[in-house]
Amino acid sequence: MVPLARKTLVHEWRRFLPSALAVAFSGLLLLVQAALVLGIFNSAAVYIKKSGGDLWVGYPGTQSIELGRPIPHDAEIKLLMDPEVARVEPFRWIDGDWRGPRDKGGVSVFVSGIDTRPDAMMFADVLAPDLRGRLDEPDSVIIDRADLAKLGLDVGAQAVINGKRVRIVGVGNGLRALGGVNILTSLATARRLETDNEAGDVAYYVVKLRDPQRADEVRKRLQPSGARRYEIWTTRAFAHRAVTYWMFETGAGLGVIFLAAVVFLVGAVITSQTLMGAVAGSIREYATLHALGVGFSALRGVVVKQSAWVGVFGLVVGGVVTALIVWLAGRRDVPVQLDALTVAICAFAVMGIALVSGLMAVRALRHADPALLLR
Repeated sequence: MVPLARKTLVHEWRRFLPSALAVAFSGLLLLVQAALVLGIFNSAAVYIKKSGGDLWVGYPGTQSIELGRPIPHDAEIKLLMDPEVARVEPFRWIDGDWRGPRDKGGVSVFVSGIDTRPDAMMFADVLAPDLRGRLDEPDSVIIDRADLAKLGLDVGAQAVINGKRVRIVGVGNGLRALGGVNILTSLATARRLETDNEAGDVAYYVVKLRDPQRADEVRKRLQPSGARRYEIWTTRAFAHRAVTYWMFETGAGLGVIFLAAVVFLVGAVITSQTLMGAVAGSIREYATLHALGVGFSALRGVVVKQSAWVGVFGLVVGGVVTALIVWLAGRRDVPVQLDALTVAICAFAVMGIALVSGLMAVRALRHADPALLLR
């Protein structure tokens, strides 16, 4: 019955086109929604994923970068004493109040104080050595290119952060953070921008190991016991921790899951109705097959196989359109991201919509009575 299902789709494609477009639109919604969610929430871990360290050291229980607290300086000494540690780099993270042009007002910003050496680890994936070197200038900052319009300034312009004047010396790509504008500066400038009520200790240390493959083993050995004043995570674990926090513990992720369920339900209902219409339009043909001895179970198989082919077509069309939208979004600095696992889950959901719709459309076969041919 597979050739029959396929041939029917080819010759009666106009009847099944609305169903295929409904599935394609459902797939498009799921994929684009997933791309936006991953892009937005993964920006919470931009500090971690765009850097080159193997271990992160921060305040115990920290869920995300912006929730960090100062940790003692002696943590750096203890880390450097381990023979597996090749390098330790401080990372200073503070809240800032940006004051630019009067018509823009104040903007909440995140100030990242980083090492300015050419081989520094923080933001190593997005900062070229010459751009990083500009931060050696006193009171210099770097921002993401996409945030220029939001701040109302361009390269070379001056602004005020926490009452201290700074100058934009360059822009980068891939620096945008979740919840605010990310401002990069040197450790010395960041220390000067701290408010009076903030401690002088840094919030994080980034650790480079001699053998990155032994990160878990080294982490367990360096993890302090008893009353811990700091905690150590692998880079992957800390990034996952930050993304998970924003996706689920802030409530935003539950809203996304609910919306995905609504898309699935609406897609299944609409697709089933269009499939039922297509089956009803071919009811005389199904009645003829039944009169020739084809049982209802075989006819149901034809409808389900047709729905599977509709799902494949919709998946391909939705995937192509999604790829185009994601590409255009990336060109416009919209945070979008897709991985193989997410695409596979969305593809499974789209095929589920098509198959569930096919099972719902089987009800139309109740009218495939051979007596219909005598009317």
